[in-house]
This record gives sequence, structure tokens and C-alpha cells, in this order.
Amino acid sequence: MLPGDKLIKKPRVKDLSPTTFEVLERRVTSRAFSSPAIIVFVFVILALLGTLLLMAPFSHNGDGFAPISIAFFTATSAVTVTGLIVVDTASYWTNIGHGIILTLVFVGGLGFMTVAAFMVTIFGQRVSISQRLLIRETLSRDQIGGLQRLSVSIVLVAITIQIVAFIAFLIRFLFIYDVQESAFQAVAMSISSFNNAGFVFFPEAEGLAAYQNDFFILGILSVSIILGTLSYWVVSDIFSKRNFRLYSLVTKIVIVMTLLLIVLAAMFIFVSEGSNTQTMADLPLKNKIAVSLFEGISGRTAGFSTINYSNANPATDVFLALMMFIGGATGSVAGGIKVTTFFIIVLAIITIIREKSHVTAFGREISDDTVKRSFAVFAVSLALVFSCVLVLALTNSHILVRDLVFESFSAFGTVGLSTGASGDLNVVGRIIVAITMLMGRVGPLIVGLKMVVSTSEGVTFKYPTEPVTIG
Repeated sequence: MLPGDKLIKKPRVKDLSPTTFEVLERRVTSRAFSSPAIIVFVFVILALLGTLLLMAPFSHNGDGFAPISIAFFTATSAVTVTGLIVVDTASYWTNIGHGIILTLVFVGGLGFMTVAAFMVTIFGQRVSISQRLLIRETLSRDQIGGLQRLSVSIVLVAITIQIVAFIAFLIRFLFIYDVQESAFQAVAMSISSFNNAGFVFFPEAEGLAAYQNDFFILGILSVSIILGTLSYWVVSDIFSKRNFRLYSLVTKIVIVMTLLLIVLAAMFIFVSEGSNTQTMADLPLKNKIAVSLFEGISGRTAGFSTINYSNANPATDVFLALMMFIGGATGSVAGGIKVTTFFIIVLAIITIIREKSHVTAFGREISDDTVKRSFAVFAVSLALVFSCVLVLALTNSHILVRDLVFESFSAFGTVGLSTGASGDLNVVGRIIVAITMLMGRVGPLIVGLKMVVSTSEGVTFKYPTEPVTIG
């Protein structure tokens, strides 16, 4: 040994005594869901379960079982929070049927992955890495840790908002109905509005049109609808940071696009329908503004309506079809391709035209993978809507193509606005629209999830490049 060296002696392995400890509680890893396909599977199971329950004699007013086409269409519309109907919801279904529909809306609005993660947490099971990745992409989050806690927070916040909406609705309905009817209508409207389902249970034959001049009800509906379309983390960002510059890029895009689309839709409806004697021409100016604003909010994602769209101008239908196709925020209860997807596509096109190399927004660069996924979601979604229109035109030639197009966009966007064509569809048409509602609810998500899997696997080889002429 050299001067200054220290001698450190360590015991040999054979001389070490083993360390033992006792596990008092063993958390079981749940293998219940780990593939994107499970999302479609569970939505189908929920729709089929709802169909069986709605077919039962206790669910509808009348003798015997309800027709399977009506029950399946209604259950699918409820679980996908669409709101398209083929029979009058208030009069056709019993109180039990109403409860089944609202339960499907509540579960479908939260989304299976959120509910599943919540239940796994409640029952004390541990979520595997593959399951965490699936939940992360479903909830559009970057982190893997804390997703179970996030899922619980989403459920609690959603319930809290619906309770507040229930109280607000109840205060107003107590001046219109008796206590029991007021409580039911408040529960129904709070669940249906926040989840953007569009189901109306009013006893009045006019439905929501009976409250066209009730600014209080329209105001509560509008606020509840908007909160449902923003998504949990956008709402959390808004209330926690309270400064636009501190918001995340997603929050900034969602806020700007939501406000822009609401204003554009309200202005267009006011101009297009303001002079239409069958919709808004006879209303006072302030009522026209209120109805236009409400239709601009609801017509994008929720499907509540105070006017009859079978009497609307063709330009209104075309514009709202675009709004329904865009939808709301990713991870919200709204359908469509989502506002962030549309925003990125528009930015990418502008970037190409301006001959820039990168897509940027609010001082941040958007990755090429995100741009590719946005275009893929757009292309697949547009192809799905086109296929729906084509098959409906082949099987339901007695309905105007204009109405079929509007119905298809409404089904894909899980909005629920209708020109009345849904009630005239034959059995094949109802099945096609039901499938479109289902794919509109989970299709864009599945496309995004599949692209995440494919890009994460990496490329082992690359083909040589050769130019192709376009345009």
C-alpha cells in the first residue's frame, strides 16, 4: 500500500445474511385493457347491452318488446353521446327507459378508458405500462405517471360540473313544473348538456323550441356545453394559471379555435336564418342574437336546437356540417376530428404555401409526426363520412341527398342535429348511421393510437426516393 491509501474491508457474499421483508398487501396488475381495439369493443358491448335493456317491455310505452332497430339506434346514439333519434324520447320511452339512456350518456361521455382507470383505482389494482400508454394517448397526455389519479380527477370534476348544472336547472324548472318533474328534468338536462348528448326529455311537443325565449335555460345549456367541449386539462389550465401566456399550446389552440368557431357559426346563422320566416324571421332582434349564439355553440357539438333544421336554408346546413365535422377539443365529450387537428391542418397548408420548413404556433414548433397524424385523421374521417352518405343514398333513395349528407356529418360528429331524416330511414339506414356514430366517437382516436404504435416501433430500412408529379 502507498502512503495515504485506505484499506476498506467488505464481507464476502457468503458471509452476508439475507434481508427479508413481508408484503402485507399485494396489488394485482389488471390485464383487462391494453389494446386500442378494446375501446371499440367496449363501446359495442355497451350499445348492445343498452339495446337489450331498451327492448324490454318496461323501457318503452306500449305492449311487447320494442323493435330492435329502434332500441339499437337509440342505445348507440346514447353511448356515443350523439342524440340522433328515430322516435320521440320523452313520449316513447318510460322513466326506466329514460334512466337507461341517461346512464349510457354518462358513461359514454366520460369515455371507457377514464371510467376503466377510475374503477381499477377504486378496486386497488395496479395498471401495467401498456395500459398506461393506452390511457395516456386516450387522454392526450404526455406523462405516464399519475394517470390513474388524473382519471379519478376527471370523473370527480365531471360529476361536480353536472351537479352545479343540476342545481341551476332545478332552480329554473321549479317555476315551470312540479318538484318531481323539475328534479328529473334538471338531472336529464345536466347530464345531456355537459356530455353534449342533445337528448331532450321535455313533455312539450316542441321540445327545446318551447324555451326559445328563455335566456336563463339557454345560458345554462351554453355554459355546460362549452365546459364539456373544452376537456378536463384545458379547464384545469384555465383555472389554475389564469394567464393566457402561461397556458399550454393545446389550451391556447382550443381556446382560440373554440371562440373563433362559436363567433363564426353564430354570425353565419344570424345572417343565413335571420330572414327565414320558418326559423328566426319573426323573432325580436335580441332573441335572434341569443338563438344564433346558442345554435352556434350547440350546433357544433351538442345537437340541442331551438329551430327546425328541416326548414333551415341549405347554406346553414352546409356550414353546420363543416362545424360538426371539426367538433370540439381532444379528450372532451365532443366528436369530430377535433379543433386541434383542424388547426394543425390549416397551419400546415399555410406553411407549405409560404414555403416554410416547420409548422409553428404561439412560438412553438409542432412535430412532423403530429402533422402526419392530423392529416391521417382528417382523410380517414372524411372517407368515413363519404362512405356513410354513399351507402345511405343507395339504400334510402327516397330521402334527399342534402338531408343524408347533413345526417351523416351529424352522426360522425356525434352532434345529433337532424333535418328529420333519421326517422325516415329504413332498417339498413339506421344500422349504417349507428355504425357511423360509433366510428365518429372512437374512429379518430383509434387512428391516432395506431399511428403512435407504428411510429414508436421505428423503421428498419428505407426505400430509395423518386420524385412524383402532383397538382
